[in-house]
Order: sequence, then C-alpha cells, then structure tokens
Amino acid sequence: MTASQPMNTRRIVVGITGASGAAYAVRVVEMLAAQGVEVHVACSNLGKRLLAEEAGITKLDADALSGGRGDRLVMHPGNDVGAACASGSFQHDGMVVVPASSNTLAKIAHGISDNLVQRAAQVTLKERRPLVIAHRESPIGLTEIEAMRKVTEAGAIVAPLSPGLYLQPKSVNDLVDFMAGRLLDLLGVEHQLPIRWDEHLAEQRQATANRHSTPR
Repeated sequence: MTASQPMNTRRIVVGITGASGAAYAVRVVEMLAAQGVEVHVACSNLGKRLLAEEAGITKLDADALSGGRGDRLVMHPGNDVGAACASGSFQHDGMVVVPASSNTLAKIAHGISDNLVQRAAQVTLKERRPLVIAHRESPIGLTEIEAMRKVTEAGAIVAPLSPGLYLQPKSVNDLVDFMAGRLLDLLGVEHQLPIRWDEHLAEQRQATANRHSTPR
C-alpha cells in the first residue's frame, strides 16, 4: 500500500517507542488493520528494540506487525521526518503513540522532534487532529505530570496503559485487549473486543459472592 490511497478509507498513524509494552502496539495495529483502517506506522529506534525483545519481531515487517494483514499498513522509516505523515497536508483521522515513553511524552509536550514519531505527533496537534498518548512508565514524577498537563492543554489525550480488572481477566492477552479496545474507542474506531462494563453481569457476580459469604 502507498500513502496515496484515496481518502475513502480511514487513516490512523501509529507511533511505537521504547517504553515496555510491545504487546499493546501489536494488538492495536492488528485491530486497526482488521477493521480495514489504513495504518501508517512510525517506529523509533528504541521501539524497534522493544518489538524485538518483547514480541520477537526482529525485522519491522508489515505482516508480522499486523497479524498477516500487511496490505493495510504503510511502514515509514523511523528517522525520516520527511515522510508523508510528518506533513500537515497529510490527511488522517488521528494518531496514537503506543507505548509512549516518558522521553517521547516530554519531547511532544515541548515541541521537540528528533524522530518521525515525535514530528508526526506534533503535526497531529497543530492540525487539531486526535492524538492519543498511551504512556506506559510507572511511577511518574513531576516532570511527567507537567508534560501530561502540557500535551493535554494542547489537545492530546493521555491514556496511561492501566488495564481495568472489572471484567475479571484470565490472561495477559485479556489485559492487553482491554487497553487496545480503549485506545480504539478514543480514536473512534469500532471493534468487537470485550471491554464493556455490564452492570447486570456485575449484579449477578455480587449476588453470587453474597450467597457464598452467607454464614451457615
């Protein structure tokens, strides 16, 4: 696929950086591709190392990153600040940085671009398009808090990779799916991942727990 595909297809830019959490990036890309979205991928040098160490993706290959749907992906060199998605004239429907390191968060917050991820994110902000920053590091200090404040004031959404437990996840994949689904929600992309709160199911679980805790 090329960057010149007609705009009757949704476009999302995905930035991948070096914070731990490769599984989140891979799942988001997989789900976007599965929904027929044209996915433009920018990966920093440390993001490449992350994918190799945590996901076994030693070569930044479109099929490997998308679960076999490489035809939906456009791969951009991570240091090419002249790539299409680095330009404000490149029309897209939003960008997510997943996972986002504290370094990347700070660079975006202060308008510094050393690579394509940072440049594409800053362009997304200036063009008033949705930008979701999936920060992964913990704990966070005052510098990260201030950076989060600055990017939020600039129009970004900071979405820490903090999976909910109310659906009683049974595996790491369940936790990853929860956050992948939340990120797709923030980008306005439909999906079928089971992440919705069900008040009736919660009531049933509570009733069951009460029965089991009743003294005999």
